[in-house]
Amino acid sequence: MPEPKPRRWRGRLVALGIALAVLVPLGYLWATSLVPGSYNAAEMGYADYGGGSTDGHAHHHGAMSVKDLTGPTTGTPDVAVTLIARKQKFQLASGETVDGYTLNGTSPGPLIRARVGELVQVTLVNESVPDGATLHWHGIDVPNAEDGVAGVTQDAVPVGGKFVYRFKAEQAGTYWYHSHQVSSDEVKGGLFGAIVIAPSAPGEVVAAIHTYNGKRTINGRTGSGRVDLPAGTTARVRVINTDNAILRVGLLGTPYKVVAVDGRDVHGPSSVTAAYPLAAGARVDLEAVVPAGGMRLVAGAAATSLGIGPGDAPTGELPGETVDLLTYGTPAPLGFDPARADRNFEYRIGRRPGFLDGKPGLWWTINGHKFPDVPMFMVAEGDIVRMTISNTSGQAHPMHLHGHHAVVLSRNGVRATGSPWWIDTLEVGNKETYEIAFVADNPGLWMDHCHNLPHAAQGLMTHLMYEGITTPYRIGGDASNTPE
Repeated sequence: MPEPKPRRWRGRLVALGIALAVLVPLGYLWATSLVPGSYNAAEMGYADYGGGSTDGHAHHHGAMSVKDLTGPTTGTPDVAVTLIARKQKFQLASGETVDGYTLNGTSPGPLIRARVGELVQVTLVNESVPDGATLHWHGIDVPNAEDGVAGVTQDAVPVGGKFVYRFKAEQAGTYWYHSHQVSSDEVKGGLFGAIVIAPSAPGEVVAAIHTYNGKRTINGRTGSGRVDLPAGTTARVRVINTDNAILRVGLLGTPYKVVAVDGRDVHGPSSVTAAYPLAAGARVDLEAVVPAGGMRLVAGAAATSLGIGPGDAPTGELPGETVDLLTYGTPAPLGFDPARADRNFEYRIGRRPGFLDGKPGLWWTINGHKFPDVPMFMVAEGDIVRMTISNTSGQAHPMHLHGHHAVVLSRNGVRATGSPWWIDTLEVGNKETYEIAFVADNPGLWMDHCHNLPHAAQGLMTHLMYEGITTPYRIGGDASNTPE
């Protein structure tokens, strides 16, 4: 016997109700996840004042554009470099062919060297990088307009265009430069190089570690390279991790000291033989006297290494122990009192399912919010800032703050007792919590993001924003700015 019509209609209405109960919330989540095709970075997310004033208090001097926060606009540069960016096939130093990006025909790009106090001028010319390019001076606390972040401090330089960066070399150390436009592709493909602020020394070795097409290299060379230095030379090995993940590095054949981290000297370093855990984007300077049998820098595994000194340097894997900067070295004054903080922020990294720009997936969150509805950490010039960074996302994140160096106060509630541990890039492991502090002494609109660059592209980025700062640039828009 046929089912009565009212019963059939009731069944259909129940099914429709269930479908609507599922689809309407999904549709809402999809629609609210859409990122505008063009937006101003200074207006994204929501303001977090960290318990401080909302009006800029005594340090506020009125609105100012990032465009006006430049380096010296006059004066003859002491260091003048032109870098020509290309998309092309090129050969690594060890002979393999890579289809990627170059600066002046090579990757890594040319080593830039300056002395403290010198005026640096770098002209970026984009010959053939189709998505545009910029240069970010990773770890150098340049004025905001020179920071090289597409859509935030400048427009991406289009094919046929150029941009001139000018800044004073204020702090000695090991740094690097890279594109901050479609970074997850352009940096991976080779658009980067090293910059050292220090006089050239006989025992200096610069070692930029990068992976091209699955092949790990040191200075663009796979396998084992070599640097000749006489036995007895005090060598300073400047190691730069340009990849997206942490890397254990160290010297075999002799004890060594960790003498600088992220461009800042370590106070009272002692000799170690353990490996050093180098975060993505971070740098470390290792110092050792070259022994008669030579020594070897190992980048993660013995297959990628650099022999330093005479003869055949020892080979093998790094020891299992690691240097812990929480206790390494001896205490020294910070120059400010973190206990008198004007702002106290939380930066909680998580992950949850949902939509981002209409795409379903597992997405990173900051304080429970998905990009671009994330906190903007608001400060005023002169503020002492404390920030607690915690990670429950299931993966580690190398967190990079532009324009500032912060000091690590504690890890997982354990106070730092060694040398002041100054960082611009900090590895925050899963289920780890760090407390850091810094002085807000460089006005601008500054990226604060994960330097595993695909993570940044997936929304793990926000900004440190000084009150009263504006930007005329837009993410997306006609310039197709994609800062990542």
